Amino acid sequence: MGNEVMQAPIAGTSAANQDVFSETLQALAATDRNIVVVTSDSRGSGKLVPFGKKYPAQIVEVGIAEQNLVGMAAGLASAGKKVFAVSPACFLTARALEQIKNDVAYSNNPVKLIGISAGVSYGALGSTHHSLHDFAVLRAINNITIVVPADNYETEQAVQQVAASDAPYYLRFGKKPMPLLDETEQTPFEIGKGRVVRQGSDVAIIANGETVYPALQAARKLSAEHGIEATVVSMHTIKPLDEALLAELAASCNAILTVEEHSVNGGLGEACASWLLKNRYAKPFDILGIPDEYTVTGSQVEILNHYGISENGIASRAKALIESA
Repeated sequence: MGNEVMQAPIAGTSAANQDVFSETLQALAATDRNIVVVTSDSRGSGKLVPFGKKYPAQIVEVGIAEQNLVGMAAGLASAGKKVFAVSPACFLTARALEQIKNDVAYSNNPVKLIGISAGVSYGALGSTHHSLHDFAVLRAINNITIVVPADNYETEQAVQQVAASDAPYYLRFGKKPMPLLDETEQTPFEIGKGRVVRQGSDVAIIANGETVYPALQAARKLSAEHGIEATVVSMHTIKPLDEALLAELAASCNAILTVEEHSVNGGLGEACASWLLKNRYAKPFDILGIPDEYTVTGSQVEILNHYGISENGIASRAKALIESA
């Protein structure tokens, strides 16, 4: 699969990234019989019902058995299939962690692990259903790339690019409709390279997944109300981290704030902090994420608002960071 499957951004799209994942996978499967989906009772929640109807011979249902899901996906991949293993992120990266480590990464089987309903997407179902650990555990495993698309364009491009790759990947998607990050002209999406979606010199806000759009809203608020100009980055690839871009941000901005729908331990923020400190950058720095506690109960929006992962919360944290410099 080469450039012929690469499409222009989906104009005016504001769908859930999970829906765009399914639509893109259907388009790829139409011309590639080797694409196979393996799912653990997640056909509905993973938006895979249309895929199953179109390509019943290219989908396998294992039931609520995540370890079997990953083991079977690894076996199919070792036989030449292009396998997408789809399951809720909270269970995929906890129950099947040993299989991810050994059957996929250590054995170098090019499985595309798809964590759906990620972060706190499951809302009031509570901490058992929240995936606030997945970045941390997978960053510690060699030979797996971690990608967290922010909008429909990034999702479409990420699915196309990983389908064409012979390496293991983890892609993380949420359930909320995500507007395109269209403040500037769409820059090309490349796994391993962060996307600058807004330019500013006062503070850099580095986010990923569903936190990028509220970060962009926060940047607009900071500009309009306080004259603070923020660069906003979709750091969609956590591993490998775009170190060149991180160095540019550290050199050009007065402060750096990271934002993620993940624990403050072991995720995007700590990845950035580690690299910056090791390379002797000393700008004011802060991590905005879920603190080290079991989350409050509520919808996704209520939980994120509670922890300040919102337009107002991000703007407030960025302003305080600049003022503390």
